[in-house]
Amino acid sequence: MMTADTAPDTQSQTHWFLIGMRGLFSLPAIILMLSFVGFAAFTAEANIPVDQVMFMTGMVWALPAKVILVGSMLSGAHVAAAFIAVTLSSVRMMPMVAALIPEIRDRRTPTWLLLIISHFVAITAWVFAMEKVRDVPRSGRVAFFAGFGITLTVTNIILVGLVYGAVSHFPPIVSGCLFFLTPVYFLTSIWISARHRVIYWALGIGLALGYLFAVIAPEYDILLAGIIGGTVAWWAEKQLRQKEAGQ
Repeated sequence: MMTADTAPDTQSQTHWFLIGMRGLFSLPAIILMLSFVGFAAFTAEANIPVDQVMFMTGMVWALPAKVILVGSMLSGAHVAAAFIAVTLSSVRMMPMVAALIPEIRDRRTPTWLLLIISHFVAITAWVFAMEKVRDVPRSGRVAFFAGFGITLTVTNIILVGLVYGAVSHFPPIVSGCLFFLTPVYFLTSIWISARHRVIYWALGIGLALGYLFAVIAPEYDILLAGIIGGTVAWWAEKQLRQKEAGQ
């Protein structure tokens, strides 16, 4: 039976790049764009110049990291502290890159190209790619992901610039709801696209611990919930695998 991996590639790289661009009209991309409208309202209320917001959108890209950066700016944190906070937030992208690259590269893919497109790996792009890329011939997967990731990034840079002036007049509840769409979508998408039970465990334990640490250690709640929840889920999965192997 012929699969996307073994099927002959009769299409050009440009074709697959354009197919990837069409992903801009998918539900994940639309939700992310609505979330960036909320982010524009957040930055407008914080009186951050629109050119800086647009630059931030393209260079930092991941939305949670930008929120942390803006929060650090508003709190008057030292630039080194802001850098560390954003870096720690973005470390979570490393496993996503590590999981995605083997799915899209082939023997002819240059390392420099993979390094460039890895900038566009964030949760929306990662979930979309992991769901769709197996239907694309391997030789076209890098172009497919680049088409989606680059288009999504550039579109949101332009979107933030266009709506920046208008969103400052939004009621706070509207801006908050738009902004809240992203974490809700992230959780549901990761749950649906998960392929191993350890991911379900990590999400469940992390959510429960997130509520606990929000009460007892609000400054480190996400960090502690992620580290402890992920570690407990990994340990439980390891123990269960060993038990199943011994039966």
